[in-house]
Amino acid sequence: MPEPPNFFDLLAQAQRHLEEGFSSLPPAPSAPLGEDAAAILRDVATRLHDNYPYGHPLYAGQMLKPPHPIARAAYALAMSINPNNHALDGGRASSAMEVEAVAALARMVHWPQHLGHLSSGGTFANLEALWVAGQLVPGKGIAASDQAHYTHSRISSVLGLPFVSVPTRNDGRMDLDALEHLLRTKEIATVVVTLGTTATGAVDPLDQIVSLQSQYSFRIHVDAAYGGYFTLASNLSLQARAAFDAIPHADSIVVDPHKHGLQPYGCGCVLFRDPAVGRLYKHDSPYTYFSSPELHLGEISLECSRAGASAVALWATQQLLPCVPGGAFARGLESGRTAALQLYHRLGESPFFLTPIAAPQLDIVVWAVNAPTAEQSSILAQRIFDEAAQRNLHLALAKLPARLFPQTSQKSTLQFQPGQTITCLRSVLMKPEHLLWLDHLWSILEAATRAVFEASMTQ
Repeated sequence: MPEPPNFFDLLAQAQRHLEEGFSSLPPAPSAPLGEDAAAILRDVATRLHDNYPYGHPLYAGQMLKPPHPIARAAYALAMSINPNNHALDGGRASSAMEVEAVAALARMVHWPQHLGHLSSGGTFANLEALWVAGQLVPGKGIAASDQAHYTHSRISSVLGLPFVSVPTRNDGRMDLDALEHLLRTKEIATVVVTLGTTATGAVDPLDQIVSLQSQYSFRIHVDAAYGGYFTLASNLSLQARAAFDAIPHADSIVVDPHKHGLQPYGCGCVLFRDPAVGRLYKHDSPYTYFSSPELHLGEISLECSRAGASAVALWATQQLLPCVPGGAFARGLESGRTAALQLYHRLGESPFFLTPIAAPQLDIVVWAVNAPTAEQSSILAQRIFDEAAQRNLHLALAKLPARLFPQTSQKSTLQFQPGQTITCLRSVLMKPEHLLWLDHLWSILEAATRAVFEASMTQ
């Protein structure tokens, strides 16, 4: 039985088929790549050794998920044309694929109608959502939790809109009492609800915030750049499931396919539930050329030039791995969440570590080192981070409020002052392989931790 073709064989076959579509054109010279180019590419490969092994299961630090091979291949194939999805003349096929790929994401969040497009990433997608909110209610404030991504305060500043940070509870979710107190001022026009904070993966109570909307009349923007795809997962907590099920009531949402969607950077997506907001974008620029009377994507985007290759890669991935509950893509998300829960329980049983009050809601796990003070705990976390990296386990560090870690635990020796922060260890178990590798990851973490504690005892 012949072996299946490898990545580069499949890409070469597709490249030849692409070139056949333009075979009627007379030959045109192309820039050759000779020995000099080969030497440069070897140098490039050598320079790229100076990276963490992001694609390997032993990389469990930041939310860096390797693109699926079909996304890499489709992106590379599209780069033979280098389409620009700003206007139809720059990317006819890739624009159509973007419309289809974005519609698939809208179906994923149960929006029967929508307006939306891909962007260079979550930051610009969030900017666009808040720009629309500011156009609809000029001058009024934007509120987000104190664990929301810092980009929201920056974006509000860029847009000239007041920004208010809402306190969170000890489980990392937005405090509803604090939010309602703020809404009574009638100065808030938009509430940003985070479904999956980047630090801890906390899921704000969107379902309960929706219930406040009829009373206080504000827009709801869902920042699900990191967590949006988890709406497909079947193993969420009851709290998280209720929040994701409330997405159809939101006004706008951002999802980043270049996080859990298996895409290369940069690929974000902004969606609006009401297509009528498209009127805010309409323009008639004489320098924008397009040959179709259909609405082109440049007319519903603040960005102009955008990589059509991103749309091609996302479309191809969705054909292979549809965004549907129970499918292979959804099972990969569920695997990551299961791994996070298992790691959380192991950490809770270890005398060396302290876990937060709340179990992981998605696939991010944070933990503190059990030490008498926040300063000592932070120093030990840095040393364990370094020692684990020496053993090829790559974690991350995060500075979090110390209040997230209960002092009532029988094993806890940690004492901290109100408002104090602590440097924690953090792991994002977003690769489906992480569940299979969990025993190996844990053995390295235990060995690295024991080595650091033994060294600290001798100092």
